Amino acid sequence: MAYATGKFSYGLCDYCGQRYLYSELKKNWRGFKVCPADYEAKEPQLEPLKYRGDAIALYEPRPEPSEPLTVFVGPPGDSAFTSVGMQPAPVAQVIVGVGSIGTVTVIT
Repeated sequence: MAYATGKFSYGLCDYCGQRYLYSELKKNWRGFKVCPADYEAKEPQLEPLKYRGDAIALYEPRPEPSEPLTVFVGPPGDSAFTSVGMQPAPVAQVIVGVGSIGTVTVIT
C-alpha cells in the first residue's frame, strides 16, 4: 500500500505535545512519534545478552575403548593378555610357558 510523504503535514510530539513537521518526527524504541529534542535511542542494557553457553564438550573426542582387548604374544594361542579399556584385566589363571621367537644379535 502506498502512503503520502506528508512533506507539508504537521504532527504532535507524543511527549511534549508541540507541533512539528511530520517529516521531523521520529519513532523511538517504545513506538512513540517524538520530536528531535525528546528522541532517545534504546539503551544497550535493555537488549538481551548473547549467551552462547559454556564449552564443555571436546571437538573430536577419542574415548577410551570399552570393549575388552586381547593381545597375543608369540605364536597364536601361546599366551594371551586381556584388558578392560586401557587397564589390564584381572588374571583368572596363571599362564606358565617357555618359548622362543627367533634370535637376537647385538653388535657393539
